[in-house]
Amino acid sequence: MSNDKLAQLSEAGVSIWLDDLSRERLNTGNLAGLIRDKHVVGVTTNPTIFANAMSKGEAYDEQTKELAARGADVEATIRELTTTDVRNAADLFRDVYTATNGVDGRVSIEVDPRLAKETDKTVAEAQDLWKTVDRPNVLIKIPATEEGLPAITKTLAEGISVNVTLIFSVERYKKVIEAYFAGLEQAKANGHDLKGIHSVASFFVSRVDTEIDKRLDAIGTDEAKALRGEAAIANARLAYAAFEELSATDRWKKLAEAGANAQRPLWASTGVKDPQYSDTRYVDQLVVKDTVNTMPEKTLDSAADHADVTGDTVTGKGADAQAVFDKLSAVGIDITDVFLTLENEGVEKFEKSWVELLETVTGQLEKAKD
Repeated sequence: MSNDKLAQLSEAGVSIWLDDLSRERLNTGNLAGLIRDKHVVGVTTNPTIFANAMSKGEAYDEQTKELAARGADVEATIRELTTTDVRNAADLFRDVYTATNGVDGRVSIEVDPRLAKETDKTVAEAQDLWKTVDRPNVLIKIPATEEGLPAITKTLAEGISVNVTLIFSVERYKKVIEAYFAGLEQAKANGHDLKGIHSVASFFVSRVDTEIDKRLDAIGTDEAKALRGEAAIANARLAYAAFEELSATDRWKKLAEAGANAQRPLWASTGVKDPQYSDTRYVDQLVVKDTVNTMPEKTLDSAADHADVTGDTVTGKGADAQAVFDKLSAVGIDITDVFLTLENEGVEKFEKSWVELLETVTGQLEKAKD
């Protein structure tokens, strides 16, 4: 077996994606280097990533000046800056995309998070982003809110590939899979070739431990403290069990026969927040085929250095994972409330980042006009 930890992960069926994108990464060749040396086969972005990228350095100044001279408003400027990065990254990943028959080599861009509760506007924005980026290897990110579920189906029905984001509970994840199946059925009825439609379902990991650990600490009993750090990995393993279960249904088999691609689970939010835990736990404890792990660069470097890759650490662990949730309920954790809190916070965080992005770019446009 290779000593290369990231190669071992790839060989185990985990696609390694980077959870970051910036003009600087593209211009300096950093991203090309990660593709070449670190087995990175995709990139995810979100409003927080773009807010961080645009608040630092001068990489966006030239394009911002051009847009200011053309009289572009702040919304149009953000659209141009972000879609330019995504388009250029998609071109960089084109060889990976071709070599993997469209499974990897993917770059994700998110709809405006302020639309998370508006189905029709989300669909319109997804269509607009798809046309603007104009690359077959882009994925449009749509949140798995109640209002997002029908938007996911409608977007897929138009033949557009989707990254479903902000999934926290297995219950919601099952509805996401249902939305995917329905979208493919409608796409087929609309005359689209199912082979060309791809999707991943982004299941958030570390935030589950952060929220539940906080509540366990507040309960404070020995039984509660013994469950710290157990929830997130158990939750993800239950999600994979749901993926396997629904992949065995006649409904899915019929779609697969028509050329449909599996909607792979994607482990998101895999940076470890609590220093008491191993910094690679959300990588090496979630190794299983047909998944994606999207990592911040710090986690990617840690995984390359010391991930403990021992083969499949997910399959067949559903019963143990369910036992963790039974114990959490028994000590007084309101699981339903945990997931509702996480979803609301997730949407709010991205909305806040979008506002920061608007403020940053407004300032840069004004500076460009001076």
